[in-house]
Amino acid sequence: MVTTRAQSLQLSTAASADSATELSRETLVQAFRTMYLARCLDDREVMLKRQNRIFFQISGAGHEAVQVAAGLVLRPGYDWVLPYYRDRALVLTLGMTAEEMLLAAVGAARDPNSGGRQMPSHWSHPRLHIVTSSSPTGTQFVHAVGCAEAKAFLNPGSDEITLVCSGEGATSEGEFWESMNIACLERLPLLVLVEDNGYAISVPVERQTAGGNIAKLLEGFPGLLRLEVDGTNFIESFRALKHAADYCRGGHGPALVHASVIRPYSHSLSDDERLYKPKAERELEAARDPLLTFPDFLVRQGYAERQAIERMMRETDLEVAEITQRVLEEPGPPRGSAFIHLYSEKIDPASPEFDAQPRFTGEPRTMIDSINQTLAEEMRRDHRVVVFGEDVADCSREQYLSEVKGKGGVFKATANLQREFGASRCFNTPIAEASIVGRAVGLAARGLKPVPEIQFFDYIWPAMMQIRDEVATFRWRSNGGFSCPMVMRVPIGGYLTGGAIYHSQCGEVVFTHIPGLRVVFPSNALDACGLLRTAIRCDDPVMFLEHKKLYREPYNRAPHPGADYTVPFGKAKTVKLGQDLTIVTYGALVQKSLQAALQVEQRGSASVEVIDLRSLSPYDWEAVSASVKKTSRVLIAHEDTLSWGFGAELAARVAGELFTDLDAPVGRVGALDTWVAYNPQLEDEILPQVADLVRESERLLAF
Repeated sequence: MVTTRAQSLQLSTAASADSATELSRETLVQAFRTMYLARCLDDREVMLKRQNRIFFQISGAGHEAVQVAAGLVLRPGYDWVLPYYRDRALVLTLGMTAEEMLLAAVGAARDPNSGGRQMPSHWSHPRLHIVTSSSPTGTQFVHAVGCAEAKAFLNPGSDEITLVCSGEGATSEGEFWESMNIACLERLPLLVLVEDNGYAISVPVERQTAGGNIAKLLEGFPGLLRLEVDGTNFIESFRALKHAADYCRGGHGPALVHASVIRPYSHSLSDDERLYKPKAERELEAARDPLLTFPDFLVRQGYAERQAIERMMRETDLEVAEITQRVLEEPGPPRGSAFIHLYSEKIDPASPEFDAQPRFTGEPRTMIDSINQTLAEEMRRDHRVVVFGEDVADCSREQYLSEVKGKGGVFKATANLQREFGASRCFNTPIAEASIVGRAVGLAARGLKPVPEIQFFDYIWPAMMQIRDEVATFRWRSNGGFSCPMVMRVPIGGYLTGGAIYHSQCGEVVFTHIPGLRVVFPSNALDACGLLRTAIRCDDPVMFLEHKKLYREPYNRAPHPGADYTVPFGKAKTVKLGQDLTIVTYGALVQKSLQAALQVEQRGSASVEVIDLRSLSPYDWEAVSASVKKTSRVLIAHEDTLSWGFGAELAARVAGELFTDLDAPVGRVGALDTWVAYNPQLEDEILPQVADLVRESERLLAF
C-alpha cells in the first residue's frame, strides 16, 4: 500500500537486533569491514592531500552505514546506480576496490572511473552499472529518471531498479523536483536515497529546505513511498532500504529514503567546518558515528568479538597502506591523450561513409516534411530511437486519437509518429527543459537513441547545465566507459514577423564552443534529411538546429533522396561558384547571400562564390581555405549577433592562416548586438538583410 505520509523507522536496540537476523553473521561483519575500509581510504587520502601527493579530497565519513545498507539491497551489474561524491562505501559494497579508488585519487591512467580526468570520488564503473558522476549537484536525478525509464524498453518484465543518491542540499535543485514529478507520473522503479548530514557545505538544512525535512515536502506526490531513517544505524537503514527496493521492484512506483547521517569531517579539504559548526554540535555528531556504534552493536549482540574487530581494522590499515605505496608509482595519463574519447571512436560522422548520393523519388517536399519523414524512417530502421519533448505527440490522451487530427509538434515535425510507433516511442513531456535533456542522458547511457526536442532555441537555457556539464562531457570524463549519443532537435532563428525576443534568437556559437558536442545547421530540405539521418546514426551527442523560417519556404524544397541518404558532418556545400569574393554562411543567410551575390554581379564584373557550411562543429575549413585562396576576399555572414559570433572564430583563423592570400580585410555581417524585436520594421533593422550583404561585399571588392 502506498503511504501518504513519511514512515519513521526508528527502532529500539532490541528491535534492531531482531532485524539483524535477516542478515548473516558474515554479512554483518563484512558490512563493518566495508564501512571501516571506506573511512580508512578517506583518512589515507586526507593524509596524501596534506602531503601534496594527491590534489583533492572529499569525504564520505559519517554516511557509511546507510551506504553499505543500500549496496546490500542492490544487485551489482543488474540494477543501475547513480551515486554522488560521498558514496564511497556504497560503491565499495557494489564491488569497486580500494585500489581503483586510490588510482582515482592520484589521477592515474589506470583509474577506471575517469583515467585521471576527474576529481577523485566521481564514481564510474560500467561493469557494475555505476553511471559516471559529475560535480554539479542534482544533475544526476534526471539521468536516473531516463535510466529507470529504459527498463521498459530493454528489460521489460524484470525487477531491476535504479538507485540515485544525493545529499540534502542538492534537493533544492530544479532537477530534483522535475525528476520526482516524472518518476511519479510514469511510476518508475526509481529509488532515491537522500543522505542528509544537515549541511550543504556551510548552509544548515533549515536554511536549505523549508521545514528542514525533504521527505515532508514531498507529501502529496502520488505513488511515492517516503521513508525516514537514522542513516547512522546500519540495521535500520537496511530495513528501510530493503522495504523501498522491494516497493520499486514490485512495480508500485518510486520510493525515497530520507536518511539522517553525520558529517564528522569538513565538506572537503577546501573547507573548515569549525568556522560555522560549534564544538558541541560536532561532539553530538561524533557520538552517532557508525564506526563507533556499529562495532559496539556487533560485540554486544555476539556477532563478533572485540579482538577480532580490532584485528580486522589493523589488517585493513595495512592493506590500504600497501595499496597506497603501489598506486603512488602509477603513471598518469600520457601526453597526447587529451582528445581520446572526446568523440566516438566507433563512428566518424565526418567520414566518406556518410557521403551518400541522393536517389530522388516523389514531389519536392518542404524542409519540415523532410525532417518528419526522416524521423519516421529512422524510427522504423532502429527500434532504439525514441522521440519526446513538449507537444511532440499527436495526442497524449490516446483514447481521442481516432477523433482528432493530432498535434505532432508546434511545427508538425513529429506529426503521426505517435500514431505509427506508439506512445512509448513518441511522447509528450512536462515543460522542463533540463529534464528533457537529462532524461535523454539516462536513456542514452542505457543504449537507446533519444531524439529530444527543445521547442524553441530561446528556451534551451534551463538545459544548459545538462548540455554543457553532462551531455558533452559524458564519454570524455568516463574515459570511454559511458556515452550518451542523442540528437537534440532545436528550432531556431528569426525573420518570423512577430517572433520577438523569445521566439527569434540565434546563439549557436554558445554550443559550438563546447567540446564533445556536434552542431549542425541545415538550410534546405535535402540537407536537413541527410544531416538528421547522420546525426541519428552517429555515436555522438548532436545539436540539430532547424531554422523556423526555412521550414516551409518554396525555394529550399527537394524530392525524397532515399531512406539511406546521409550527409557527412564537416563538409560544406558550394552553392554558387565565383572568382572574386567568397561568402561563407549557413542557415537563413544562405538564400540571402545568393540574392546578394546576384545583385553584386548585376552591378559590376565581379563574381561571388557562396559556401553553405551546413555543419558548424566540425566545420569544413578545407572548403573555406580553398575558396579564399582562389578569390582572395572573404565575407562571413550569420544571423546571430555580430560581436563574439561564430564568424569571429572563422575570421580569426582566416586572418591567422590565410593572411598572405588576402587582398582585402576579412568582412563580417551579422545581427545588431541587441535582441530581436516584435515590430517587423525594427526586426528588419536588427537582423542582417540582403542590402547589408551587398554593401559589405562591394566594400571588400573595392578595397
